[in-house]
Amino acid sequence: MARYKVAVGGFQHETNCFAPAPADWAAFVQPDSWPGLQQGAGLLDAFPAMNIPISGFIERARERDFRLVPLAWANATPSAQVTEDAFERMSALLLHGLAEAGPVDAVYLDLHGAMVAAHVDDGEGEILARVRQAIGPRVALIASLDLHANVTERMVHTADLMVAYRTYPHVDMGATGARAADLLGGLLMRADRPDKALRRLDYLIPLTSQCTLVEPAASLYRAVASVEGMGVATASFCPGFAPADFHDCGPTVFAYGGSAHEVNAAVDGLARLVAEQEPAFASRLWQPDEAVRHAMSHAGPGPVVLADTQDNPGAGGNGDTVGLLEALVRLGAEGAALANLFDPAFAAAAHQAGIGATLSLPLGATSGQPGHQPLHLDWQVEALSDGSFTARGPFYAGARISLGPTALVRHGGVQVVVTSRKVQCADRDMFGHIGMDVAQARILAVKSSVHFRADFGPLAAEVLVVEAPGPNLADHTRLPFRKLAPGRRLMPLGPAFQPA
Repeated sequence: MARYKVAVGGFQHETNCFAPAPADWAAFVQPDSWPGLQQGAGLLDAFPAMNIPISGFIERARERDFRLVPLAWANATPSAQVTEDAFERMSALLLHGLAEAGPVDAVYLDLHGAMVAAHVDDGEGEILARVRQAIGPRVALIASLDLHANVTERMVHTADLMVAYRTYPHVDMGATGARAADLLGGLLMRADRPDKALRRLDYLIPLTSQCTLVEPAASLYRAVASVEGMGVATASFCPGFAPADFHDCGPTVFAYGGSAHEVNAAVDGLARLVAEQEPAFASRLWQPDEAVRHAMSHAGPGPVVLADTQDNPGAGGNGDTVGLLEALVRLGAEGAALANLFDPAFAAAAHQAGIGATLSLPLGATSGQPGHQPLHLDWQVEALSDGSFTARGPFYAGARISLGPTALVRHGGVQVVVTSRKVQCADRDMFGHIGMDVAQARILAVKSSVHFRADFGPLAAEVLVVEAPGPNLADHTRLPFRKLAPGRRLMPLGPAFQPA
C-alpha cells in the first residue's frame, strides 16, 4: 500500500450541561483513567494496547504502513461545559500541529461527539469545521465517535466519514479506532468521497437504558452490522447523550457507502427500527433504601451490585455524593463496599493519620451541590495507596489509572474507597488495587451507570440501578432543558417501568 501521510489527534469530552463543575484546561492536562494531554512525537507511543480509539487507530495504521504525524490529544472526565479557554487552547494545538505537518493525505480525529463548550454548542462540529478549513476540501477527514455521540448535520457534512462504537459498556473503543483506519485505507484509494446519510430520532434515550448487553439495544446493534455490504461501507447508531442540552441532542443513525440509494435505504430502515423500540427503552430505577434492603436480603453466591448512576463521574457526576452510602450505613449493611468516593481532603487526612487510625471527619459532598451534606461518622483507615495501577477489566483494559492518594476506610460493615481524583468505578481493580477482594463482598456500590457491567457483571448475582441523589439525573423529565429542538420527547423512568 502507498505510504499515505496521516495526521492524528483527538479532543474528547462528554458534556453534561447540568453537572456542577466545568471542564477547564487543567482537567484536560491531568491524567485520570486515560493519559493526560499528549502532543508531539510522544503522542504516537502514549497509548500502548489500550482500549481507546486512538490506540486502535495507531496500531492498525502502522500495520497499513501509514506515515503518522502526531498533532495533539486530550481528554477530560465528563462534566459541565468545556470552558472557552480550554476549547480554544486545544483547538489551537490541533491547528498548529497541522500547520507544522505540512501537506497531508488525511486527518484522523479521536472525538466523542457530545461536547458542548461555553461558547460553542456543537463542539465537534466546530472542531471538524476548523480542521476542514485548514486542510481544504480534498484532504480526507475521518473521525471515530463515542456510542453516546449527539451527531449533528454539521459534523456529517464536514467529515468525509465517521464511525461510532457499538458496545455499551464500551469494550470496542480500540476496535473502533482500528475500523476507522481500515475505512480510511479504503477512502484513500477512492477517487471520490462516499455517499452519506443521517437520520435523527425525536425521543431521548436514558443512559441507563442504552446497555448493549440487553434488549432492545442488543438487537438494534445486530441490525446495524447487518446493513453493511456492497453498497454500505459502514453504519452507526448513536443513542445520544441526553444531558448535553443543545438543539441537536438525541439519537441518530448514519451510514456511508458507494451507493446513495443503499445508504439512504439503510439509514431509513434503521431509523424505523429505533423508532419502534421507543417503549422498550424504559427501565426501572430503585430508591436507595429499597435497593439496600433488597441487596441485604440476598443470600446466594455473588454480590448484589448497586449502580449509583446519578453520581457517575462518567456522565458528569462529581463522584462525591453520599446518599447511597448513608443508606448502607443506616440500614446496617454487612459486607458492603462503595467506590469511588471523591474527597481529596479526606484521602489526604487518611494518609497523614496512617493505617489503623480512626478519623472523625466529614466525608463526601465536597462539590457544594445544593442539598448535599457530608456524612459525619467515625472511619477506620484500613489501607492506603497512591491510586496508581493498570486496569485489567475489559472496559479500561490496559489503561494506567491515576486515582491520586487513595484510602480504604470502614464504618461498621461498610467499606469505602476514597480517592483524590474523579474516576468512574468500572473495573474491579478500583477495589482490588487497595487490597479488597470484591468476590467476597455481599453488596458492591459503584459510581457508574453501565460501564461497570463489563467487569462486575459476570461476578454479580444481581444489578440494581439506584436513583440516589446526584447531579446526573437519570429521569430526563426532571432536567431543566432550555435548548432542545422542538418535538423532542422525554421518557420518564421509575418503578412503573420495571420490565417483566
